[in-house]
Amino acid sequence: MIESGTFSLTTPPLFAALAPARNVLIAGAGGGFDVYAGLPLALALWRSGVQVHLANLSFSELVLLDRDSWAAENVAVVTPGSASTDWYFPERTLARWLADQDLPSTVYAFPPLGVERLRDGYRHLIDQLDIDAVVLVDGGTDILLRGDESNLGTPVEDITSLAAVAGLDVAVKLVTCLGFGIDAHDGVNHVEVLENLAALDRDGGYLGALSIPGASREAELYRDAVAHAQAATPERPTIVHGQIAAATRGDFGDVQFTRRTSGSTLFVNPLMAMYFTVDLDKLAARCLYLDRLENTWGRRQVTGRIEKFRAEISPRIPRVYPH
Repeated sequence: MIESGTFSLTTPPLFAALAPARNVLIAGAGGGFDVYAGLPLALALWRSGVQVHLANLSFSELVLLDRDSWAAENVAVVTPGSASTDWYFPERTLARWLADQDLPSTVYAFPPLGVERLRDGYRHLIDQLDIDAVVLVDGGTDILLRGDESNLGTPVEDITSLAAVAGLDVAVKLVTCLGFGIDAHDGVNHVEVLENLAALDRDGGYLGALSIPGASREAELYRDAVAHAQAATPERPTIVHGQIAAATRGDFGDVQFTRRTSGSTLFVNPLMAMYFTVDLDKLAARCLYLDRLENTWGRRQVTGRIEKFRAEISPRIPRVYPH
């Protein structure tokens, strides 16, 4: 947990919190291409000499991998040469892009699981890689919702990841989100997201917002990685990172780049290119239903318990952003 009074305006709190770390695990919390949200951060840390490992909660058919591809029961080791017939494989796509850049090209992948089994997977990686900092990354901001909001977006994977890591003893644990506003497509009210960030700030758990400069090496490489991913999965390109990449270019408004968004009006804007970072344990402490997810083994259990919680409460009334 981050101590209050640790930070200064002269150093971004995200990097101040990670300064003592030498082995950082950056993990996509919500599945799909979420791990790409951690790529600009990973690139900056690699450049400063920090050892970074990448992982992702995966929607790929990991069962198609051979036995030698598994580091533990629920931890797959994905490399550029991983053999699988699954055409949708963001972890391998990222591994191949990393190899092309002469960067560490292993991406660990977790199957969709309940909290207990996912925690075991994280525990294995932390022990085997000597991890001293874990950063969960979310493409979007619905991981910041505490449970009583008007709509939770797509919470299952995000909150399973949050609960899994919250139960582990690691020196530094953070959550950082990239793509503010994107979850409006799934019904998230972003006034409620801002309200939650304000509450975390009062608790000393908000580490601020940090823009990714569009002309930076990190932004340029991130855009290249996203373009590479779009080319590798043309039938299912990542809508989230397509918008974030556009935001880092300075694009604005209804920026269409795939048939998947036809009929929808996008609102690409500079807020999408900002990391919003919080202390993981303090975020977990504010989640109203996190304790209900303990002792879950499968994804369907998590889904059922969230639905039961939502049936018992009166959600907050959504508000319109006033500016």
